[in-house]
Order: sequence, then structure tokens, then C-alpha cells
Amino acid sequence: MDDEELTALRARRLGDLQKEFGGNGPPNAEREAEQKAKAEDFKNQILNQVLTQEARARLNTIAVAKPEKAALVENMIVRMVQMGQIQSKLQESNLINLYSCISILHQSPCQPCACQTSQ
Repeated sequence: MDDEELTALRARRLGDLQKEFGGNGPPNAEREAEQKAKAEDFKNQILNQVLTQEARARLNTIAVAKPEKAALVENMIVRMVQMGQIQSKLQESNLINLYSCISILHQSPCQPCACQTSQ
């Protein structure tokens, strides 16, 4: 095999690898940011469809105070919609119930009281 054939073979192989691994596309950080933005838009569309204005306002208030728990509630609502468990708009009272359930599930375990540690 001469140099020209070897160079052509290498160029073809490099092109195949770039196509396979996305070498000509945007860098991974940009692609990840774009995917994150799309996922966030999708989540917001679902939340806007299934929450009343009062419930959405309550969720935004929770997000300011406790962003982690608000994210858990949002993700739970999205999953419930995708699984067909939510058929109508959620009222503020429904949202409060969901938040209460999540708060109970994510409480830290109780510390043993003094009477239990002395035994």
C-alpha cells in the first residue's frame, strides 16, 4: 500500500469515526446544555397544562424556599402525567398534599431520645 492509499484510508476512517461519535457537531457541553434546556421546557409545558394558576403559584413559592423539594414535586407530577395517573388539572390543595407526602418521605430519621440511649 502506497502513501496515497494509506492517507485516503486514514481520512475515510477518521470521517467514519467523526460521524459515529459526533465529531463535527457542537461540543459535548453545548449539547448537554441544549438537552437540559429541552427537558426543562418539556417539564414546564406539562406543569402548565396540569396545574391551576394557584397551584403553579404555590409551586413557585415552594421553589424559592426549598428548591430541592420543589424539583421533587415537579418531577413527581411529570412522572404521574406520563403514567396517566393525572387526568385533570391539579388544584392547590392537591399540590399541598403531594408536597406533604414528599416532606414526610424525606424527613431525616428520628434521633433516639435520652431514655432509649440509657438502656
